[in-house]
Amino acid sequence: MATALCPPSTAGAPVVASSVSAFPMEWTFADLQRRLGGIPLGRIHLYPWPGLATERDVLDVHARTGRLCELIDGILVQKPMGFYESALALAVGGFLREYLKGRNLGIVAGEAGMLRILGNRIRIPDVSFIRWDRLPENRVPVPAVSPDLAVEVLSESNTEQEMQNKMDDYFAGGTRLAWIIDPRTRTARIYHAAGEFSVIDPTGTLTGGDVLPGFELPLEDLFAELDRPESA
Repeated sequence: MATALCPPSTAGAPVVASSVSAFPMEWTFADLQRRLGGIPLGRIHLYPWPGLATERDVLDVHARTGRLCELIDGILVQKPMGFYESALALAVGGFLREYLKGRNLGIVAGEAGMLRILGNRIRIPDVSFIRWDRLPENRVPVPAVSPDLAVEVLSESNTEQEMQNKMDDYFAGGTRLAWIIDPRTRTARIYHAAGEFSVIDPTGTLTGGDVLPGFELPLEDLFAELDRPESA
């Protein structure tokens, strides 16, 4: 007979079985993991209980621990980001900001820029660009908008299905362009729709299409940001 699991209690509080279930009662952690694209269990928060987390919990976790979590179907999923991935995302943002100088198009956010892109679903692109005319005027911590351009820099724990889920969410929310950059192979993908992408090899160039007309970023220039100059 299946035994109901109880959510982790706060210090000193009694553990009480919850009658609230956001998922089928027969689900296991393996089912939950598959739902999230096969990501490591170490990135899935157990409190609040999966399925019951809210935007407030995303902000509370960040305030208390500094950890960035996305909100997917009421589940807090920790965002992975290593040193070199962070450096690469910062470099992408720098190239975008340089392009935007003198062009009154929009704003660039970095790897902590939380966005509520679909209902109560929160994603945190490593870099995002949003046109001024789409950015909500009220300056809330988590704007309700999907970016015009979403950029993801792959970390070791990202899975193929997780990234496809992200693309599905972005484009369903109104994103028109996405880049997935792989630091290990020094390649990238350019998406114009959730299931449509072109692969850019290490000698290729990221382009901005209709979202950022005329923008070009050779991958060799981007990854040079991670390489130590010979004179250093």
